[in-house]
Amino acid sequence: MTRILRALAIAGLIMTSKAAASEVEYSILEFSDLNGWEQDDHAAALGVFLNTCQDMDDADWRALCALAGDQTDAKAFFELFFRPVLIEDGDDALFTGYFEPELDGDLYPSTRFRYPLYRMPPEARAARQWLTRREIETGEVMQGRGLEIAWVDDPVELFFLQIQGSGRIRLPDGRHIRVGYAGANGHEYRSIGVELVRRGIYKAHQVSAQVIKNWVRRNPFEGSELLHHNPSYVFFRKVTNVSPEDGPRGAMNRSITALRSIAVDKRFVPLGAPVWIEKGGAAPMRRLMIAQDTGSAIKGAQRADIYFGTGDAAGRAAGRLRDPGRILVLMPIQRAYAMLPVDAY
Repeated sequence: MTRILRALAIAGLIMTSKAAASEVEYSILEFSDLNGWEQDDHAAALGVFLNTCQDMDDADWRALCALAGDQTDAKAFFELFFRPVLIEDGDDALFTGYFEPELDGDLYPSTRFRYPLYRMPPEARAARQWLTRREIETGEVMQGRGLEIAWVDDPVELFFLQIQGSGRIRLPDGRHIRVGYAGANGHEYRSIGVELVRRGIYKAHQVSAQVIKNWVRRNPFEGSELLHHNPSYVFFRKVTNVSPEDGPRGAMNRSITALRSIAVDKRFVPLGAPVWIEKGGAAPMRRLMIAQDTGSAIKGAQRADIYFGTGDAAGRAAGRLRDPGRILVLMPIQRAYAMLPVDAY
């Protein structure tokens, strides 16, 4: 076992074989090294941290959570009990965005609402890998079983709802139902944006969620085939215990917060941990976020998906985002130093 893996074992953070196979480097920084730290709203970040820290597994995190509830100076709390840790696995940092879609739909099928959101069938839950997207959507395996939660009017928006993993359905009478991720068919996600670039239809810098949607709608036959290029298929559940004013549930089964919650690769970042982001690009962002979600496409130590909120405006902002930068995890002090190789002291 290498020194780095020994340090990970001490911290209780041994990763899966794929992550452990490449060398991971850890550096502890000072808060003065964080670009924009002094200007952030630390109290807002502390409030989001408190939403989920009581659900973290380890005693040191829960002890800090208990202390956090009594703090009047959020910035001093983070500086006193945490250290910023830069975790690098050899890949460049990448920030993307996600949101909670809002689709038009109904509880009953009609000529307008023809595309179903399905609950997960038991045989899919029991299988490591089940039918592909094409087989599910074009075959008869789902028919007549009462697995439909609702029907929507746009197959492209339904596809992107599956990518986001949760959303709201706006019914004809003005009510909403909220749906959340229930499971998947076990096939690996394939990016249709990458496929459009591979085919020479767009350059990489031109691709966004809106560009993809527009192309599929302009080319209905080729667009349907493009959607089937991704064999992964997501099933949903109806979410009834979340207020309409609150965000959707993240991976910690708590509501997430727009522009303060991020999805991370939990092999590197503990769910519930504060994460300082320095996002570059046309609209730089420097702020303390909380790692409260995961995603099948979020892989790597320097990878983060920023939650932008609900609806079309949030979707446009999230869909444009593909920026470089830097990610630092705020770890409890002893845990941070335990991550270093033994010869780093």
